[in-house]
Amino acid sequence: MVIGIIGENCSGKSTLAEKIKNTIDAEIITGKDYLRMAKSESEAALLFREKLKDAIAGENVIYVISEKEHISFLPDGAVRILVKADIDTIKERFKTRMRGNLPAPVEQMLVRKHGMFDNEICDYQFDGASGDTEEICDIIKDRIK
Repeated sequence: MVIGIIGENCSGKSTLAEKIKNTIDAEIITGKDYLRMAKSESEAALLFREKLKDAIAGENVIYVISEKEHISFLPDGAVRILVKADIDTIKERFKTRMRGNLPAPVEQMLVRKHGMFDNEICDYQFDGASGDTEEICDIIKDRIK
């Protein structure tokens, strides 16, 4: 199974990915991690697409996506989970990530990007601020059966 976890920075994608990984025993690939598969970006992208296509009926792979262009890597049949969080939660988490400092340009970038995935087609939506990870994990586990 391939699970695409899609969302903005600090929306809760990685936390959800870890919970799902522990539930179904999956490999997590984040963002541009696929570039390690080959020396050239084009070759790595090709190998990564093949890996995800093969994983549809094979091993469990969770692909954590925070850039729109990476959604195109998801093959037909992938489960798509859109993780959303309110802008205040995202800002606070990003501030923590930056050791308590959220520079104005970074805050403006977060505000500008907020909602960028809202129109993406997904199988499930998950509230990264207050959602029940156990519930989404149970849904994924049931899909594997």
